This record gives sequence, structure tokens and C-alpha cells, in this order.
Amino acid sequence: MSTPPLPLAQVLGFEASDKRIDILRRIGQTGTISEAARQAGVSYKAAWQALETLTNLAGTPLVDKAVGGSGGGGAVLTDAGWHVLEAADRLAQVRQQLLSGWGTASPGRAALALRTSMRNQFPCTVAALRPQGGQVRVALELSPDALLHARITRESAQLLGLVRGLEVLALCKATAVQIGRSLTAAAGRNLLTGTVTRAGRAAQGGEMGLRLPGGVQWVGFAEAGHGLTVGEPALAAVDEAAVVIAQLA
Repeated sequence: MSTPPLPLAQVLGFEASDKRIDILRRIGQTGTISEAARQAGVSYKAAWQALETLTNLAGTPLVDKAVGGSGGGGAVLTDAGWHVLEAADRLAQVRQQLLSGWGTASPGRAALALRTSMRNQFPCTVAALRPQGGQVRVALELSPDALLHARITRESAQLLGLVRGLEVLALCKATAVQIGRSLTAAAGRNLLTGTVTRAGRAAQGGEMGLRLPGGVQWVGFAEAGHGLTVGEPALAAVDEAAVVIAQLA
């Protein structure tokens, strides 16, 4: 049976070592989701999340599964699932050939390959991880003088393979960042200090630019009547849950 066209650019948005692809590959090898999860070093729930994400991106089932209790059941890849793995292998080969002639990939180069509507994108390093209930609070070092916190699920942390020292990308929508002269600290809220580099009209508010220590540039919005001018100190506030972490290819 022929495999219908798949949106491979979406399914293979990251390199073949993406944990989601790894889990799919292990399901094909072991025939069970639970064993694939164990070998990949993630929870059964995280493995299901990976499959759901890939299936949504592909628009067609990648695995035929027969759930059998808490430990899971048998699972086999569909033709589409095998097609995704074949494409991932070919993509990895081409990528390796390209990098061997270009030199080692750097965080900056990897970040340039990511297209998103989020205006704030920062290569950073995982400084610490702290489990909190069913979530993980991740400390991200933007620069030696600037730390940003993100709050994600345990499953997401597992699928991203987050460990201290890992280079990742932090992303945040500009509309989620509030900039002002005086903002209140609160639990679950990042509060960063910087210098205004671009200011909208004070009477109307609008988009603002803020440079943090170390040179990191933020984009956010200030309320009408903010009164800020270029060169002034200001604060940027963003909820930890609004910070997205992406794995660098």
C-alpha cells in the first residue's frame, strides 16, 4: 500500500535525534510503547505525548497500538510511521554532510533555522532544574548577569532531554512581556532589569525595546502614559509559563 504524502517539513522540524523521533524508532524496534519509553529514558506518559505530537504534525496515524493495561500493549508502525523514519535518516545524512564541510554547528546557527512568530528568541544554557509537582522550573542563563525561568511539564523536560549545561533556545511572545518603570515582583513571574533602547509614544503606550546586562535584547509592550525614554532604566516582566524552551538542532 502506498504511503500518502506527508508534511515532512513539519514532522521533521528538528534533527533526527529529536527525542520524539527516537521514541518512534524504538517502538518500531521493540513493538511496545512501554519498552520504547524505558529505553528512551522517558515516562510512558511522555512517550504518549511524543506520539500524539508527531501524529498531529503528520495528519495521519504513525502507530497502530493496542493498549493493554498500565504497562501498555503491542504497537506497530504504520506505513506512514516507517516513511517518517526513512525521511529522518536521509535528512540526518544530508545534515551531517553539510556540517562536515561547514564546521561544527553553533547555537547561533541552529537558532537561525527556527522560524516562529515569537519576537524574543535567545540562545541560553540550562542552569538548573527543580521539579515542582507535575511541572519543572527551569533556570536559563541568558548571560552571566541575566537569568530567566521557565515552567514546563515533566514530560516536556524529558522529551527535550534537559540537563544542566545543555544549550537551548528560550522563546517568548512580545505581547507576553510587560515593560515599565516600576513593576511588582510575584511568584511565577520573571522580573528583569535593563535599559530602554526603543520607546513607543508615552501617551499611547506600545512596543518597547529593552537591553539586559550582557547585551540581550527584549521586545515587549508598555502601558499608555509610561513616560519612559531611550537610555532610562526599566523592568521587563513575563510569566514563567509564557517562556518556551526549544531544543537546538
